[in-house]
Amino acid sequence: MISKNFLNNNNRHRIKLLLILCLFGFCLVQAMQSPKKRAHRPHGDRVYLLHADELKYDMFGNNPDAQIVKGKVSFLHQGAHLTCDSAYFYQNTNSVKAFGHVHFRQGDTLSLVCDRAEYDGLMQMMRARKNVVLHHRRQVLRTDSLDYDRLYEMANFFEGGTLIDGKDRLVSDWGEYHTKTREAKFVFNVKLRSGKDLVTTDTLYYDVRKSTAHMVGPSRIVSGSSVVKTADGYYNTKTDRARLYGRSTLVDKDKTITGDSLYYVKDGNSQGFGNVIYNDKRNRNTLHCNYLRYNEKTGYGFATRNPVAIDYSQKDTLWVHSDTMKIYTFHINTDSVYRKVHAYSKVRAYRQDVQAVCDSMVFNSQDSCMTMYKDPIVWNLNRQLLGEVIKVYMNDSTVRMAHVIGQALSVDEMPDSVHFNQVTSKEMKAYFEKGQARMGESIGNVQTIYFLTNDKDSSLVGMNYMETDTMRMYLSPERQLQKIWANKSVGTFYPITQVPPAKLKLPNFAWFDDIRPKDKNDIFVWRGKRKDQQLKVIKRHAAPLQMLSENKGGTAPGD
Repeated sequence: MISKNFLNNNNRHRIKLLLILCLFGFCLVQAMQSPKKRAHRPHGDRVYLLHADELKYDMFGNNPDAQIVKGKVSFLHQGAHLTCDSAYFYQNTNSVKAFGHVHFRQGDTLSLVCDRAEYDGLMQMMRARKNVVLHHRRQVLRTDSLDYDRLYEMANFFEGGTLIDGKDRLVSDWGEYHTKTREAKFVFNVKLRSGKDLVTTDTLYYDVRKSTAHMVGPSRIVSGSSVVKTADGYYNTKTDRARLYGRSTLVDKDKTITGDSLYYVKDGNSQGFGNVIYNDKRNRNTLHCNYLRYNEKTGYGFATRNPVAIDYSQKDTLWVHSDTMKIYTFHINTDSVYRKVHAYSKVRAYRQDVQAVCDSMVFNSQDSCMTMYKDPIVWNLNRQLLGEVIKVYMNDSTVRMAHVIGQALSVDEMPDSVHFNQVTSKEMKAYFEKGQARMGESIGNVQTIYFLTNDKDSSLVGMNYMETDTMRMYLSPERQLQKIWANKSVGTFYPITQVPPAKLKLPNFAWFDDIRPKDKNDIFVWRGKRKDQQLKVIKRHAAPLQMLSENKGGTAPGD
């Protein structure tokens, strides 16, 4: 009979044997798995040589500390791969000198190729030389000398380079490109070509994500016939939009726009802010304002904030000021193009020989007509002309004909500044030759007061009062009255000493010398008529219409 001690000892030996077998199996599994771990590529601060067809040392040569590797050479450093035909590998300094078909790859977004390079693993710096091409996403940077700093994710070139971004092509002597922010800086002889547009500047910052270029220093943007000059501007190559600061200028053939800030959109709305000056050299006119908006495609313009239009096409310069000005272009880019310019409100105009005041004014280039509305007044030398509406027709920028409609009044101041020649009627027309009034025509309810003078000493002889339906006055080139023609007139002549005081002036006489602009600076000071001096609106009666009345039976009368 087997004793209990023998059985207990036997069980203990079995348990020990089982533990030894389990430990052996665990070690065997670990041994089988260890080759898989060693197959993983190494990581860390060290530069690792992954492959080379040939490796040797030259202990007595020029590079005794280098491993000389050749044939399909491959290195790895912190996730980046470097391949080449041959290299000097310095393990002590953690650096590589690579030669022939050098290719550096970082992730799946950055690739760099060159003929030779130096890579410093400690500084994480890649110095590429000769035929360098850096690909980052869709951008391509070409140069002969480039340093790529992996730590700061920045590439900079210093012997000329070209950045290609889609249709945009940037060229400069020196530059830097940040792979993380995708922003670039270019300095010295910078040229950006985007399609047909060309930007030249000394310093340019380029945002690849937004396709926006920021120009610093004297810069030019050439787009077709348009040339932009700025010292601080932003240009979007995708939308052809430009934001220009620092007193910039846009030149389009004979037209120039200058302002403290310009927002330029090709074939769209362009805006100017702060002391904007629009100059048309061809038509010899200028517009000054503090805000201007213009659409090249439609030809619509809007100017406000103290706008002033200046026309210098004639011997004397014309200055026009109002609260707001608008320009409309019809049939643009055709042979029948014409424009309408609206000025409102509080319009004041000054030229040495002509001054005008009205509430609003419209100029139509189709018929060269300038129309003034709401209590317009025009002064020419010592003559004042007013009415409900005044139309002035131009011929080569000179007055051809003036037409006063409604409550027309013409007043000529005599040399003594006391007596006035006066004509009032429903309608007036004045015809000019070479800018000089030669004939005046008054139509409807004509009343006149005219003072006769002595030819020898120009003293007043008498006063003639006349009423008629139609009257024409003919003047000499020297503005002297030659003759008067009237249709069925009635009148009275008074010797100058016997003129009744009540007859010296017509019932609607008015002389607004205090409103008249005195010089070009006076157009900014608004002075209008008092309420009791404003013309009363006379409603025109419509012609009666003949209508057939219907009777209760629905038939016309007489049926």
